[in-house]
Amino acid sequence: MKKLIRNSIFLLSFLFILGACDDREFIELAEEANTTVSVSTSTVVLTEDLATNEILTVSWTNPNYGYSAAPSYKLLIDLEGGDFTEAQIVTAGTDLSKVFTAQELNSKMLSLGLAPNEVTAIDFKVQITLSDAQIMYSEPVTINVTPYSSLLDLSSAWGLVGSATPGAWGNEFILDIPFYQTTTPGVYVSYATLKDGEIKIRKDNDWAVNYGDTGMDGILEEGGDNIPVDAGSYKIIFNENDATWSIEPFTWGLVGDATPNGWDGPDFKLDYNPYQDNWKTVVTLADGEFKFRFNNDWGLNYGDSGLDGSMEVGGDNIPITAGNYLVTFNLNTLEYTLEQIDVWGLVGSATPNGWDGPDTKFIPDFGINEGVYYINGITLIDGEIKIRQNDAWGADFGDTGNDGTLEAGGDNIPVTAGTYNIVFDSVAQTIAMYAWPE
Repeated sequence: MKKLIRNSIFLLSFLFILGACDDREFIELAEEANTTVSVSTSTVVLTEDLATNEILTVSWTNPNYGYSAAPSYKLLIDLEGGDFTEAQIVTAGTDLSKVFTAQELNSKMLSLGLAPNEVTAIDFKVQITLSDAQIMYSEPVTINVTPYSSLLDLSSAWGLVGSATPGAWGNEFILDIPFYQTTTPGVYVSYATLKDGEIKIRKDNDWAVNYGDTGMDGILEEGGDNIPVDAGSYKIIFNENDATWSIEPFTWGLVGDATPNGWDGPDFKLDYNPYQDNWKTVVTLADGEFKFRFNNDWGLNYGDSGLDGSMEVGGDNIPITAGNYLVTFNLNTLEYTLEQIDVWGLVGSATPNGWDGPDTKFIPDFGINEGVYYINGITLIDGEIKIRQNDAWGADFGDTGNDGTLEAGGDNIPVTAGTYNIVFDSVAQTIAMYAWPE
């Protein structure tokens, strides 16, 4: 049994939520309603070779409420001295402790903005929600954490170019669709969303070295014929060792009554994240359930029997409460995470859902460009757009002057019909829109 270091006893503060009825009655809590928060260590050094090891336990006692309560718990994580308005949240249900693996804690630390290989003090705070809507918070407990970088460098010099790609046959603003290194030297993979057209494989976004497939037999020739493709999402394998290639339909997505398109789909698509070799998306989910499935088909799907964050083929539906989530799906470890976050989205008469939303969500840059967000391949009609947070008008950006520099509450941005890649920099407050060539 792990020995817990008991730091202190923290009295709970109370927040009473009245909801819609002013005359809601609350049961009076006992004066001794408090909790003891404990951590298994006050200093954690995270390393990649400890990724699957249990590295930290945070536990708390169940307060004496003075009546038969039905509490549920969340663990909130923020920088030392923070106000927890942008905290990382871990749902604990009715459990009185949370055990973190090094990988799980490291992910939370990086999402919190901690610099790899640097010691940073962080605070844990327990939120207790009672069945009568009373919410109680503990005082924070502080530990020191040193995270590690989880970013990979799977980049290669190879890419896809052509009329079926966003950059067509060469575009100074939109680079070739990248190929990434696999575990086999000289073998590369690309996850590409294409339109009807043609493609070739080339090196360094340049025509000096390029491959086509004369005869369409899966064997590449330098300078060979363009390769025709139909619109769709694909996994493309390029083997530089023997100059061969293959292509297959390939998508992972979310399906269920909690997702935008319900159980009938089409599934809400996940994007490949080469920096961590996993799949991610940002999505607004409703109260309900969901699963992960392959190619919009039930032939291969994952659920979570036991709700322990570990997936099983054909496992149970995953229940979720309404909110905006960053979803991470790891095929290597068969694990997934759900992180409630503030999201940026595109709204307006030119967007698929108009001014009423739900907004088309931006995907965060999962690499080194903090505060940069992307939407790739969005089809817009003639009209106007703005950028706003959490499908609401509390925080929104427009472009007064239409010069690419955004202003809070600024003017609507006019757009012409087309398919676009959009880059939003929330730090520099800029927007860049790149139209796919017709």
